Amino acid sequence: MLLRLNYSNPHPKDIEKVVEILKNDGIIIYPTDTVYSMGCDITRPKAIEKLCRLKNIKPEKANFSFVCSNLSHLSNYAKPISNSVFRIMKKALPGPYTFILEANNNVPKLLKQNKKTVGIRVPDNTICNHIVSLLGNPIITTSLHNTDDAIMEYFTDPEIIHNQYEKEVDLVIDGGFGNLYASTVIDCSAEEPVVLREGLGSLEILN
Repeated sequence: MLLRLNYSNPHPKDIEKVVEILKNDGIIIYPTDTVYSMGCDITRPKAIEKLCRLKNIKPEKANFSFVCSNLSHLSNYAKPISNSVFRIMKKALPGPYTFILEANNNVPKLLKQNKKTVGIRVPDNTICNHIVSLLGNPIITTSLHNTDDAIMEYFTDPEIIHNQYEKEVDLVIDGGFGNLYASTVIDCSAEEPVVLREGLGSLEILN
């Protein structure tokens, strides 16, 4: 199913439809402030397993991010962070960044396994933030492309995305054309932040 939403002012009833799908173990493809992403409700184990199958990866090796509407969920999934890291995140978010933090014991066991970190995102995207806010908890998410592949043009066009994935996911949201560039990934799990990938987000936030 393809659902077209107004980027600036998505209709509340449409957001409710999306959230209902997520709460029923659904997988959605949705816009962020970078590339289009595939995700599910973090509290639904069956949906997480389905997401892993779609990406053809084992849960214990998954590098999914947790997409939040703000930093209020931070303490639910990450260990306490330093004031300096918090200042960087406050400066950067919402925005095109993924912050790698130490995971706490609340991270779903299905994902955590031997992994000690978690990626946190707060995209600067109205549709995405409305969905996560109404859902009440993060969306566990991954970009559509495989990590070994370049992000190709068809990942920016929601209609082409729908044609490719309509039989694999429950919903594709058309929120306009996506971006060609992924988020900037910053590892803050050690004493000093380390840039793992320079993407759309500027590194000036570290200064």
